Amino acid sequence: MGVLIVFGYGPGISHATAERFGREGYSLALVARNAERVDEGVARLKAEGIEAVGYRSDARDPEMIRRTVSRIRKDLGVVSAVLWTAFRSGGVTDVLATRPEDVARVFDVGVIGLLTCVQEVLDDLRSSPGAAVLVANGSVGEHSSESDAFTKLLGIDGVALENAAKSKLVGVLAERLRESGVHVGEVTIAGSVKGTATASPTAIEPSLIAGTFWSLVRDRDRTRVRMTE
Repeated sequence: MGVLIVFGYGPGISHATAERFGREGYSLALVARNAERVDEGVARLKAEGIEAVGYRSDARDPEMIRRTVSRIRKDLGVVSAVLWTAFRSGGVTDVLATRPEDVARVFDVGVIGLLTCVQEVLDDLRSSPGAAVLVANGSVGEHSSESDAFTKLLGIDGVALENAAKSKLVGVLAERLRESGVHVGEVTIAGSVKGTATASPTAIEPSLIAGTFWSLVRDRDRTRVRMTE
């Protein structure tokens, strides 16, 4: 099927999605800043008979992203899909108490990092039948009074700004890549995810999210999907 890069690998959504795509025949490249986490993910997948290779990289650093993608292409071959689950957590709690020039850092992962990764694999994607760019996002970036109030309550202004900008980037990429046969899809999680520290009793199963990502690649009929508890 090709090579899937999972950028921002963790034991929840990204592991479940890697597992699903691995079962469908993809070779897997797991990428994260935490080398131990990546090694554990590779071991878990190999225990299930799914081959994966781990890479340490920083989604905030465009040059490091470029070097990592180059290594993946040399090790595994042509990249046919990207799953971007990396995000910047915290940092800007109140935009009114943050210097405007410091607000720019909230976009270094969800916008600059994602765009860097897509540009680096663009030729591969355009040459791969069924190629896709998949993005996990949070609902605090949605344009609604409820989302804005929730953002203020939790003090996550920076996260909300990143989520909103990332979602717009997804839409722009979808339009620009459609004619090349590359499908771009986003799954927005409105709620908590089972297995995480903030999971509620009705948290969403990571396997359901993974199945949604797979359906975006298989059916190629939607750009955005919103999942709720």
